Amino acid sequence: MALDLQTTVGELVKERPARSRILEHLQIDYCCGGKLPLSVACARRGIDPQLVLQQLRESDARASSSDAELVDADAMALTELVDHIEQTHHAYLKAELPRLDALTKKVNEVHGSTDPRLADVRRALVALYQEISSHLMKEEQILFPMIRQLESAASVPAFHCGSVANPIQQMEYEHDNAGNALAIMHESTDGYQPPEWACNTYRAMLDGLAHLERDLHQHIHKENNVLFPKAIRLEAELASGQRA
Repeated sequence: MALDLQTTVGELVKERPARSRILEHLQIDYCCGGKLPLSVACARRGIDPQLVLQQLRESDARASSSDAELVDADAMALTELVDHIEQTHHAYLKAELPRLDALTKKVNEVHGSTDPRLADVRRALVALYQEISSHLMKEEQILFPMIRQLESAASVPAFHCGSVANPIQQMEYEHDNAGNALAIMHESTDGYQPPEWACNTYRAMLDGLAHLERDLHQHIHKENNVLFPKAIRLEAELASGQRA
């Protein structure tokens, strides 16, 4: 479907649920007001429809090039990788989890009687949100500063928690919990596939959860498989005086 001012906002989101982020930001109702043409919806909000079209095109382009956004984490220095994780994945989670919290709550309240599995989705998202919030704080305030310090040190720093491996072990445990929550949400939504009767809010929720899963998989991969082993190896090299 070509982006057109006469297309209803509901159809625009139905075709590409990721567009819901743009419409939500502009406070354009694509659910109850989904039958309005984009031109009328923009007029009601006093927004230039051409600017909205441009934002929607940019959103589509980002979605189409998502695979090209993957980075070579192994080629990065430790500090560079830590900065990348904070600026990319942490920033995404801080912005997206509140949105998904609201969406899962609304969809469960409206459609939970039709599909009881939505209560499982809601519980898993709430648990994930709570743990991730604490997880990011611990990484940003404890673990990541330790890793930055390691990279610039000539010998092993005197960390208050002992070895860098100690907080890493806790982070990996919490990653496992996140993976379990993702698995529940994936299974409870048939792989984020909307039923035929799903409203646009339901579809937007599924699109957001699918994107959350993809991002967290990349996030955890970069930490568990690249950042953490490199940090532990560097600490061992510093302790033995054999740092390259």
